[in-house]
Amino acid sequence: MPGLTEPAQIIVDRWGVPHVYAATTYDAFRAQGFNAARDRLWQIDFWRRRGLGRLSEVFGAEHVERDRAARLFLFRGDAHADWLSYGSDTKRASTAFVEGINAFVQLTREDPELLPVEFRELGYTPSFWDPADVTRIRSHGLFYNLREEVARALTIRDHGVAVEELRRRREPHRELVVPEGLDLARIPDDVLAVYDLATTPPVFTARQPGEAQGSVLPEGSNNWVLSGDRTATGRPLLANDPHRAAAALPGLRYLAHLSAPGFDVIGGGEPGLPGISIGHNGQIAFGLTIFAIDQEDLYVYDLNPDDPLEYRYQGRWEPMRVERDTIEVAGGGQVEVELAFTRHGPVIRSDPSTNTAFAVRAAWLEPGMAPYLGSMDYMRARNWDEFLGAMNRWGAPPENQVYADTRGNIGWKTGGLTPIRPNWDGTLPVPGDGRYEWAGFYDMDELPGALNPERGWLATANEMNLPEDFPPDRHITYDWYAPYRRHRIDDVLGGLTAATVQDMVDLQGDYVSIPAQRILAAVRGLDLPDRDQIDGLDLLLDWDGDLRPHSPAAALFEVWYRRHLRPALLARAVAEVTARDDNADVLAAIANKEDLLADARIDIELLESPGHRLGPDPAGFLAAAVPQTLATALADLGELLGPDRSEWAWGRLHVARATHPLRALLTGVPEDRLSVGPLPRGGSGDTVGNTAYGPNFVQTAGSTFRIAIDVGEWDSSTAMNAPGQSGNHDSPHYTDLFEPWVRNDAFPLLYSRDRIEEAAVQVIDLLPSDD
Repeated sequence: MPGLTEPAQIIVDRWGVPHVYAATTYDAFRAQGFNAARDRLWQIDFWRRRGLGRLSEVFGAEHVERDRAARLFLFRGDAHADWLSYGSDTKRASTAFVEGINAFVQLTREDPELLPVEFRELGYTPSFWDPADVTRIRSHGLFYNLREEVARALTIRDHGVAVEELRRRREPHRELVVPEGLDLARIPDDVLAVYDLATTPPVFTARQPGEAQGSVLPEGSNNWVLSGDRTATGRPLLANDPHRAAAALPGLRYLAHLSAPGFDVIGGGEPGLPGISIGHNGQIAFGLTIFAIDQEDLYVYDLNPDDPLEYRYQGRWEPMRVERDTIEVAGGGQVEVELAFTRHGPVIRSDPSTNTAFAVRAAWLEPGMAPYLGSMDYMRARNWDEFLGAMNRWGAPPENQVYADTRGNIGWKTGGLTPIRPNWDGTLPVPGDGRYEWAGFYDMDELPGALNPERGWLATANEMNLPEDFPPDRHITYDWYAPYRRHRIDDVLGGLTAATVQDMVDLQGDYVSIPAQRILAAVRGLDLPDRDQIDGLDLLLDWDGDLRPHSPAAALFEVWYRRHLRPALLARAVAEVTARDDNADVLAAIANKEDLLADARIDIELLESPGHRLGPDPAGFLAAAVPQTLATALADLGELLGPDRSEWAWGRLHVARATHPLRALLTGVPEDRLSVGPLPRGGSGDTVGNTAYGPNFVQTAGSTFRIAIDVGEWDSSTAMNAPGQSGNHDSPHYTDLFEPWVRNDAFPLLYSRDRIEEAAVQVIDLLPSDD
């Protein structure tokens, strides 16, 4: 292996986790890169192509616009400043990692039989990497909150503020104020088309009926940490289950163990990035969830009628910076493209006919903002102070980090580059004429955190978790996820006084729905005529709110609530605002797309405290709506699962299935290598065991990766990573973890070498090159 200074070894255990042993830290990163390519070469090469805007080279001219969009959002600043923003040796570590990738790519050039089947089927070869690829690509991260501010603007544009209040909840609540100078009528419906091309994965064929639906999926997570006062052993426990797309084959995350003198870290990350972002290093443990900092703004410009490449800024015409680029297309063609930038960022739309342009300012295009690369420092911290110091460098995605160490400390620290907006709150787009400028960024000590709370635990689940005394003019965001996963976590942790690792695993798979419990509690309080005669009501009211896969009540509730009750509530509330009966246009525009995300806040408010939002007689409306919508839901469920109610079960309807993104193109690959499942699932997007689903009930997102860490007794820790560790179709670890994941099982995350060697199934020796 070129670049290796001393022999190294990779021990692969029975669950497919590679344990890298090297003589130096940088040799460990070299071996990590080599192993990532060995196990996930097609995936990381595809990720690189998508991020650099080079899909057309392989997949044809239909991807030119996507490639152009990706190139708009590459990091184009000073590379020296960028590298220094992450950590003192991040460039060196990333270079070593890339050397490892390239060493395996070179092996495939010498022996094409080592190529994954995707390359052989489609007739192309993997590329060699440059270390800059690790930091230049930004468009694979998690982004907040451009889509929300545009959705809000379009709703207000067409239907007014009162309708927007029924579309999505903001926290802390603030009155919506359209920024001075912003003409909402100038914002077109498709203003984010280029942005979406840059930040979502390509689709190569129409989705099949049995595949997961949705192109922009929810991203969230759970994490928590308990002090030794609440555990059976007296040691802290830390748990984390990030929620990302759950329908991908191979999966997003990758588990690895890197061990060298003075460096011994294990856990999860993304296979195309060096290091570990979730796990432990033998002294501290760490895990992350999204802390939804508003890191994006849409700027709206007046264009010069005489020159569409000039925009008005501070009373004068300022030229855009224009770069011209060439996109190579499969078959030997080329397409010349133009990339335009204002002082705020890439131009995503320009319309000379209306003399209007739009650009995105994104904190994630600043130095030090390559997703997850900030973990290079904190994964080597040895205590809370060093961890806090490392979090000063954390930029993206914005995160809640939970922490525990062998001294018994537990902590929580938020991190992420947070723009200072001195004269607006970020909830809506703004004119780009100079009146609305960021005034730098908040220091990390201005973001919340805690150490060793008296109650003995800390938890986050993407909810609004700013402290009560947080300064109201310090705008973080107003678009948070619903709090119900956090409520359930607190309910369970508050009752644990002798917690075990298995308790953490059980909670990660918990399917109790707080929204279901509250909605049914509201129904119990209604004065329903002929209550005993309402078909299906007893089934729901006798149910405990646990969305178990075998539960018929769970199936009925999810179909009733999401497809019948929710639309009825919204239709009535909208009619009260518009004062008209036909609101099909309004409902279509604001129809709750949260069947992908799950957010019951507005629905619950309408049920529990409707005021006049459901008309002058809300109790009468609800007394009529409940039996009516329940009847239509029963008929709906009969169509979905058949007339025999004894066979109804939530898991018959709600399933998990993972599919290869190139399934339609890989015609020579057996079908069982291109998809796995379907298998029954419990839960929903409202439950701690997050199994968010789309219109066809197939799971779209959730925690394919989970970890539960016994701090100090490291071999007792557990993990899960579905569908499997490997992306190679002929590997035994390709889909071997899918069924255990569906059952909410976990496997031992071994750390000590003797235990690892006992579980070894493969040993790979790496030797320094003679070159």
